[in-house]
Amino acid sequence: MTELRYLPDADDVTSFTARVTEATESSIVLDGTYFYPEGGGQPADRGELVWDGGRAAVTDVRKDHGDVRHEIDSLEGTLPDEGDEIDGRIDAERRDQLRRMHTAQHVVSRVVLDEYGGSTAGNQIHPERSRIDFEPVSFDDDDLEYVETKANEVIERDLPVTKADRPRADVEREVDDGRSLLELIPDHVDPLRVVAIDDWDMCPCGGTHVDRLGDVGPIRITDRTSKGADIDRIEFELRDD
Repeated sequence: MTELRYLPDADDVTSFTARVTEATESSIVLDGTYFYPEGGGQPADRGELVWDGGRAAVTDVRKDHGDVRHEIDSLEGTLPDEGDEIDGRIDAERRDQLRRMHTAQHVVSRVVLDEYGGSTAGNQIHPERSRIDFEPVSFDDDDLEYVETKANEVIERDLPVTKADRPRADVEREVDDGRSLLELIPDHVDPLRVVAIDDWDMCPCGGTHVDRLGDVGPIRITDRTSKGADIDRIEFELRDD
C-alpha cells in the first residue's frame, strides 16, 4: 500500500525520496508518494522519477486498490528493482497552478452557496481553467459579475487555509448543508481530510490547496452554460495581472 505523504497538509512538497515496491515498463509503485493521483475533480500530477541507472517521465498517477501507480514514459536506462531508492520530482509550476485553482473553486462554491443557495454538484480542475456545476441556480450576466466580485473580495482578505484530518462525526455535524457531497464518501472513510478557510468555509476534500488565499490571486469568470433544469456551469480562470 502506498502512503499518501502529501496528506493532510504537505501538499507544497514537490521533491522526495521513496522506495520501489513494483516496477514495470508501464508503471512504478512506491512505498510512499507526494504525487497527487487523479480524483475529486483534480487531475494527477506530472513530473519524473529518477534512480541510479535510469529515469522516466511520470505522465499519469492513479490509485489502484491501495497502491498508487505512477504511469511512466520515455524510460531511460533500466527499470529499478524492488527496494531501490528513487527520487520523485513533481512539476512544481503545474502543482502550484492546481493548488491555486482548487482553492479558488472552494471560494466560488462558498460564495454561490451563501448568496444564491446553490450547491456544488460537481467540478473539474485544470491548470489553465476550471469549472463548477451548481444546483438549483439560474445565473444571468449580473449574477456572474457579482459572484466574481464577491469571490475576489474574499481572496483579497488573504485568509489562512488549513488542511487537517478530522473525525467524520464532527465533520458531518459541522459542515453546512449544501457545502459537501458527504454521501459520496464511503462510510468507512474516517477521519476525513478537511480544508478550512479560516472560520469562513470548511469542506472535506482530498485535493491540493494553497496555505493562504492571497496565494490564489484574482479570478475571472469566463463562461456560463445551462446543464439542464436549475443546473448552471460556471467556468473560471486565474488572472495573473
